[in-house]
Amino acid sequence: MPEAASAPAATRAVIGDSEFDRDTAVTRRDTGVYDIDLSAGWTIINAVNGGYLLAVLGRALADALPHRDPFTISAHYLTASQPGPAVVRTDVVRTGRTLSTGQASLFQYDDQGREVERIRVLASYGDLDALPDDVRTTARPPVFPPMDQCFGPEAASDIRLPSGGPAPVGGSSAITDRLMLKLDPSTLGWALGAPSGKGEMRSWFGLADGRDADPLSLLLTVDALPPTAFEIGLKGWVPTVELTVHVRSRPAPGPLRVSITTRNLAGGFLEEDAEVWDSADRLVAQSRQLARARLG
Repeated sequence: MPEAASAPAATRAVIGDSEFDRDTAVTRRDTGVYDIDLSAGWTIINAVNGGYLLAVLGRALADALPHRDPFTISAHYLTASQPGPAVVRTDVVRTGRTLSTGQASLFQYDDQGREVERIRVLASYGDLDALPDDVRTTARPPVFPPMDQCFGPEAASDIRLPSGGPAPVGGSSAITDRLMLKLDPSTLGWALGAPSGKGEMRSWFGLADGRDADPLSLLLTVDALPPTAFEIGLKGWVPTVELTVHVRSRPAPGPLRVSITTRNLAGGFLEEDAEVWDSADRLVAQSRQLARARLG
C-alpha cells in the first residue's frame, strides 16, 4: 500500500459529531417524513453535490428501515437541488431478516410554491458487521504516489508550471473546503491545459475535519472527485443522471483511495466507475453513474 500521511486537523472530528453529520442530519416530522435544510457548504458550481444529497437520503432511510447500513442504493437525479429547506419522504418496501428495502424522494419548492421532486432513490440496507470474512477477488487497490506527492483541488496553482491555468469550471466550489483531496498528478493534465485523453481520476480522500469514513459518508465519497471528463478534454460540468453505489465493507480508520474511470463517451453521455479502498487495502465501495457530458 502507498505510504499515506495523516490528514491535517487541529482537532479531529468523530463519526456522529462532525460537519458532515450535522449537515446531513434530518428531523423526523412524521412517520417516513423528514425535514432538512440543505447546506450551501456542499455546493459545486450552481447546485448541491449529488453525493451529499445521496447521503442525506441515505440517513433518512437508515432511520426509516430496521437495518442501519446501506448495501446498495440507486438514485435518479430529476432536477438540480439548491441550498435551503427540503423534505424527504420515505416508504418501507420490504423488511427481512438480513435485508430491508425502502425508497425515498427529496422535494423542494419552486418560486410559485409548488413542490418539485429533486431526487428519487431505491435502496437495500443490512448489517455490514454481520457479513462473513471470506473474500475472493481479482480487484487490486489503485497505485499512485503518497499523499505528500499529490495535489489539492487548486492543483493548477499548486504545481506552479508556466502552462498552469485556472480550473475549467467557474462558480461555487464550497464543497472543496470540506474535503481532503490529494489528486494523483498523472490525472491532473486538465489543470495544466493538457488533458491526457484518458478518462481517469485518482485521489486520496477524507473529510477536512478529520472525521473517519463510515458507510454513509461513502455515498459522498464516490461522487466527490473532479469529473473524469476533464481528463477527456471537456470543460463543462457533468451532471449526474443516475448513480448506483454498492457499500461492501465498513471502512477502517484513515484516508481512503478513490479511483474513477470512464471508458465510453457517446451520444452526449458517459459512465463513471468508481472504486473506494480503505487503509487496510479493502474495497469498501463501488459505484457506477451515468452522466451528461456538455459538448462543444
